[in-house]
Amino acid sequence: MRKKVAESSNLSTAQSCTRMSGLVLLCVLLVTPGVTGFKLDQDKDSQSHWEITEAAILNVTARACRTLAREEDRDFTLPATLTPQSLLEACAAKSSAGKFARYKFEIKGCNSLVNTEEAQTASAHFDNESFDKGKKTITDGLYTVKASIKREDYEAARCQLGRILHTLQDFYSHSNWIEMGNDQPNTNLIKADVSLGNKADGSRPTCRNCTDNCTDNILEDINKEKLLTSGYFSPWPQNNKPTGKCSHGDNKDNTRHSEATGGINKDGVNSSHGYLHKKAAEVSRAATVELLEDVQDAVGHKSFLRMMGVSPGKAVCFVIDTTGSMGYDILAVQYISNNLIKDLVGTENEPSVYVLVPFNDPDFGPVKKTTDITEFQSAINSLSPSGGGDEPEFSLSGLQLALNAVPVGSEIYLFTDATVKDTNLKDSVITGIKRTQCLVFFLISEDTLVEPIYDEMAKVSGGQVVKLTKDKVFPAINLFLNSSFSNMVTLLHAVRSPGKIENFTFSVDESETRLSVFITGTKAFTLISPSGAVQETITGPLTTSSETVGNLLVLTLNHEAGLWKINMRSTEPYTLNIKAQSSVSFFISFMESSEVRSDGYSVKTNQPTAEHSGTLMVVPFGKDAITLKEVNLVYSSTSGQSRGNITGQENNEYLVQFDKIPSEGFTVQVKLEENSGLTKSTSPSYQRQSTANNKPLLISVTTSSPATVEPGSTIYTTITVSTLETEGNFTIKATLTPDVGSINSSFTLEVLRNSSANAIIQSTIANTTTFGTEVKQTVEVKGLSASDSTYAVSTFTVTKEVTDIYAPVFDPLTPQAYCLNICNSTWQFSVRVTDDTLLANIYVREGNGTLQLNKASDNNTVVSYNASCCFPTVEVVAVDEYYYTKSCNRQSTRHNPRQPHLSSNSLSTQHKPRQPQLQATAIQHDTTLDNHNYTATAIQHYTTLDNHNYTATAIQHDTIVNNHNYTATAIQHDTIVNNHNYTATAIQHDTTLDNHSYTPTAIQHDTTLDNHNYTATAIQHDPTLDNHNYTATAIQHDTILDNHNYTATAIQNDPTLDNHNYTATAIQHDPTLDNHNYTATAIQHDTTLDNHNYTATAIQHDTTLDNHNYTATAIQHDTTLDNHNFSATAIQHGTNLNSHNYTATANHHDTNLDNHNYRAITVTHNILT
Repeated sequence: MRKKVAESSNLSTAQSCTRMSGLVLLCVLLVTPGVTGFKLDQDKDSQSHWEITEAAILNVTARACRTLAREEDRDFTLPATLTPQSLLEACAAKSSAGKFARYKFEIKGCNSLVNTEEAQTASAHFDNESFDKGKKTITDGLYTVKASIKREDYEAARCQLGRILHTLQDFYSHSNWIEMGNDQPNTNLIKADVSLGNKADGSRPTCRNCTDNCTDNILEDINKEKLLTSGYFSPWPQNNKPTGKCSHGDNKDNTRHSEATGGINKDGVNSSHGYLHKKAAEVSRAATVELLEDVQDAVGHKSFLRMMGVSPGKAVCFVIDTTGSMGYDILAVQYISNNLIKDLVGTENEPSVYVLVPFNDPDFGPVKKTTDITEFQSAINSLSPSGGGDEPEFSLSGLQLALNAVPVGSEIYLFTDATVKDTNLKDSVITGIKRTQCLVFFLISEDTLVEPIYDEMAKVSGGQVVKLTKDKVFPAINLFLNSSFSNMVTLLHAVRSPGKIENFTFSVDESETRLSVFITGTKAFTLISPSGAVQETITGPLTTSSETVGNLLVLTLNHEAGLWKINMRSTEPYTLNIKAQSSVSFFISFMESSEVRSDGYSVKTNQPTAEHSGTLMVVPFGKDAITLKEVNLVYSSTSGQSRGNITGQENNEYLVQFDKIPSEGFTVQVKLEENSGLTKSTSPSYQRQSTANNKPLLISVTTSSPATVEPGSTIYTTITVSTLETEGNFTIKATLTPDVGSINSSFTLEVLRNSSANAIIQSTIANTTTFGTEVKQTVEVKGLSASDSTYAVSTFTVTKEVTDIYAPVFDPLTPQAYCLNICNSTWQFSVRVTDDTLLANIYVREGNGTLQLNKASDNNTVVSYNASCCFPTVEVVAVDEYYYTKSCNRQSTRHNPRQPHLSSNSLSTQHKPRQPQLQATAIQHDTTLDNHNYTATAIQHYTTLDNHNYTATAIQHDTIVNNHNYTATAIQHDTIVNNHNYTATAIQHDTTLDNHSYTPTAIQHDTTLDNHNYTATAIQHDPTLDNHNYTATAIQHDTILDNHNYTATAIQNDPTLDNHNYTATAIQHDPTLDNHNYTATAIQHDTTLDNHNYTATAIQHDTTLDNHNYTATAIQHDTTLDNHNFSATAIQHGTNLNSHNYTATANHHDTNLDNHNYRAITVTHNILT
């Protein structure tokens, strides 16, 4: 049985905003706004690219999670306030907090790079009326994003996605789309097969001069004729802006001084058209949602969630020496794969991807990368030791392949017993470690081996070098993997080489568990607990266990919150790591000023510069109510620190300023506090420290290259090398990863002290390069000393000219489907799907039926869909070879006007839709707490959010997904599982607990526990499993399992265990244990414990504990606690706590808390939705 997908009041909002961009304001309400402080590229009162992108990602990721939950038959409840943590909890993916935070940041970071790397590219910002090129930037980039996701190159997809989102968002801020009166996105921006709209001619003036107030500087005829224009932008006094054209405006734009002066951008509230900033931001947010949904439709919700990091576990990456001496190591890794890693499958720690890189001498690779554990095990089990020859091996070649294959922030385990042969790759591999922020652990199964390169790389990455004997390989990798997959975070990290006697402190919170100490190189230490207890050996009162594996010592500490101390008493090199199990952690990114286009910040793509000010972004994750309290740069060789100044935050991402970046290496330590509502002294606090060693430099390098390239094309990259306190000839080395072409890879460049020099790097992309490939061009700059070496990375994506620009086409093959009986019948439709190219995928996005595909050819498929009438809607999505998508929405109608209807006079009477049946004096409908009064023959229906007013004798009902329109006097009601069609003056509706009693020609409906007996020509309905046929004026109602046929005017109802035979016109009902005999025309109903005797023609109904006596022809119904007395022919219905008095022939129905008084022959209708 399918579980309910719980949707709070905000879920319908999320649905609406993902499908209807006009409701973007509702989407905005779902997202917790950031604390006012700064904007990455705007002032504090404006919405930035960063914030707009964040909100849209949360909304679309929520939709993907909901789809996955339905597919897996899981509950999904959208939180009232949509935050990263509340979203992950709803997605059952709390362990993905780190990946989700980092991958969102990647998208937003690449978005910000457009303001620096493409600051003067008009098409990247829709400047200079570059509408055609700007749109092509989006559609080509969108195609590349989808292709990269399909190739599982998620890193490339994220960065390209961020870039095109920047261009998309700039359309609404830099063009006159908003000034033309539009409040919805221009959907054509993401569709290659349609025009963007009419554009102003290049020679036609579009603006008039303005100075302080530019609210009306766009010429009226431009907006009136709906002609697109945008502002010209240039940071240079000399520019090519045509006379009479609009300018971008503001202080970064020098075209604002040329005719027409002023500007039209809406980048912030203080911009030239800042009065429209909020509206532009709202539409931009809706457009961002629309583009993200298009990506999800093309690649599927599972692939979309993988791209966003909302997927199980981390990457597993093994780099293994397969030379002849490594047999035992290989067996250990095979055992780990076949047992420990296999056992993670199906858990929240199941690895997201598996990577295996073998290396030998002289061969290395190939890379095996898969998401299938069976494929990974097969690849590992196929390894066998052989060859090797001399002792050094190509370990760095294998490690370099791994760095290019794993996701950012992965852990890599390298197994070898040999030194490095390919030492020439050291600088490139260290660059790769810094670029990918990976931790590298070296497991050396030769305990006397000395290899400084491994030590240096472990220090740079924050990993460790463990030296051990062959028999300890398995215990070592077991220790590391158990730590990795248990969400262990680092409280303290220190590397001392040479060793140094030093005291360290670390803070432990109550919520942190599995407190562990990892030490290499020494066993000389002293531990002091917060309570003052002391331990100086590997066993003692402060530890619950200890394990020694080679030079690695692991201690598990007793849990005690507070400030711990550890005194390292060794002058030999050692490493110290204190870890605990917790969901709360952080990551960092260096930032730089976006000087050309804005006063904000963008991600810095290379290392920080020593002895100068610097900016750091700190992103905590794991809980929503976390506040960054302190940030320190901790020097790698000492315990010295530099404290930063937290200048603001946005969406829980903090900007931290440092007056001077130290010249020596450092890690980053943060102190976090949870806003739990407790006092400051009792609020949870956390200490965390990064492990990667950041080495500032005295030189810097920047690059400038295109974002996309085509196979066979040549790229010219400009590099700029700047020096501070150094000078000389610098060696420039450039590489392409993967190796997809040629590059002038090595030359020298002379740079003077405190100066800069430029050079051009030429690269050619091979014709055979697969489209969607992300190529990283790494430029390494090396001087005479280590402090004179740095790197920069440029990323571009290989695209190709898209010949197909048309989405698939749906041609219906069947007419509108009708449902005559909900859940007891089915509906179906068929449609032909065609495309100019191949149809890559056809699937159901929304619906709970069966889809069948009959493929006539690669681009022609007949789709048939069949579903229960319980599920009346479906959305089918078709995706073609070039990832263009098209959806088809169908809905069954729950009323077929061509079918016969029940009549109060004859069961064979046909419905006459034009014959008036409802009489004057109004129809009442109350769904929750509202009372409605209406004029003659008007019918009101209010179900959830909608109010409907209707003209005479027309009845409208819409409960969840269905709209029904009916002609005069026909009344249709379908709430969940029932379809009813009735003729003249019959009104039926009861959805939950209500029973209705009516005079002749009325219709009765009972959905729960009640049985009713009525006089002639009444109609009975059973909404669960039964169909009943009756002869003249007899009424049967059975709500559980029974079908009954009766003769004239005899009524039998037994819903449980009893069968009864009765004489003419006697009515018996006993739902529990009692049998009753009655005289003629008496009606008995007893649902609990009572027996009743009545005189002729009296009708009794008692559902709880009450006994009632009535006079002739009075009808009583009491479902809870009330007793009612009525005069002749009055009808009472009360379902809660209310008592009502009515005049003759009035019908009343009250399901909640309201009392209503009505005039003669009024009808009440109530729906509980």
